[in-house]
Amino acid sequence: MYTDQLGRTIEILETPTKIISLVPSQTELLVTLGLSDTIVGVTKFCVHPDTIRKEKRVVGGTKNIHLDRIRELNPDIILCNKEENTKEIVEALEKEYPVHVSDVSTIEESLELIHQYGEIFKKTSQANALTSEIKAELKSFLVFLEDKQQKKVIYFIWRKPWMVAGKGTFIHHLLAINGFVNIYGDQERYPEIPAEELVKLENLDLILLSSEPFPFSEDHKNEMANIVPNTKVILVDGEYFSWYGSRLVGAFKYFRTLH
Repeated sequence: MYTDQLGRTIEILETPTKIISLVPSQTELLVTLGLSDTIVGVTKFCVHPDTIRKEKRVVGGTKNIHLDRIRELNPDIILCNKEENTKEIVEALEKEYPVHVSDVSTIEESLELIHQYGEIFKKTSQANALTSEIKAELKSFLVFLEDKQQKKVIYFIWRKPWMVAGKGTFIHHLLAINGFVNIYGDQERYPEIPAEELVKLENLDLILLSSEPFPFSEDHKNEMANIVPNTKVILVDGEYFSWYGSRLVGAFKYFRTLH
């Protein structure tokens, strides 16, 4: 018996040998833990490693799945996430299979997830090594930040409508670790920002345009510079701000480049 990050009890009698992952960052984490051979199904958004979709069966996206493909694979466990996957998907799947649901909004919760996978899949030594590496990278990064000034920022995730990262998100947590003050950090999750509100923004240091889920480009950077003049606008790698798990190993080196 195991407990996931929603406090749900999952009954697994033997170590799973057929895993379906419905979360891209968790697919990458499984590979890092040495579980490539046990992955049988992934989503169309699972892009790391870049060969994974050719090697494994694609069972749909994160919001829409092909239940028939999943049944053909007959997995021992399916890995979901509270934010990435819908409640309806989890409820449908858990009628037939053990389903583990992650819920990650902080680095601490990410490390907890890694240890849960280590326990479930009998990869505790790999999980311990990975979490130790992430902690060491974080510690070094915090030392690097000691003489850096805080900056007021906005982190955009979508265009038409304009949407930003607010509190309760992993992105907001990582912004705070960077010493960035999220000016929409008092609003829940991913608030929509009216265009007329953007024009009135002032006293900002940085506007961050993410590479995902909306693929912001140089054209959008120029567009934003016209909307909010006199504020630096930069394109950022959204994976380093929103993918938890093994992606964190390289995240802090990337964050240094933003300072």
